[in-house]
Amino acid sequence: MAQLLFLGRLEDLAGASGMQVPLAGAASLEAVIGQLPAQLAAALGEPRIRLAINGELVGACREAGALMIADGDELAFLPPVSGG
Repeated sequence: MAQLLFLGRLEDLAGASGMQVPLAGAASLEAVIGQLPAQLAAALGEPRIRLAINGELVGACREAGALMIADGDELAFLPPVSGG
């Protein structure tokens, strides 16, 4: 299982702050995202969504499709921050 964490508006789209996704050993990020509802998966492909794996920022989610996710990994999806 991989633990997915959704922050900001992504939490609203997911309907929860996190979820677990089953893995058979390891899978590409693309395969993990492919298990999610279509609207959420599309939002994660937006250019400004960042990804952290096990607490380490790895960059834009859409550019990380070749990353391999292992059983037990934690993925955090980070939308852009806005404020005033």
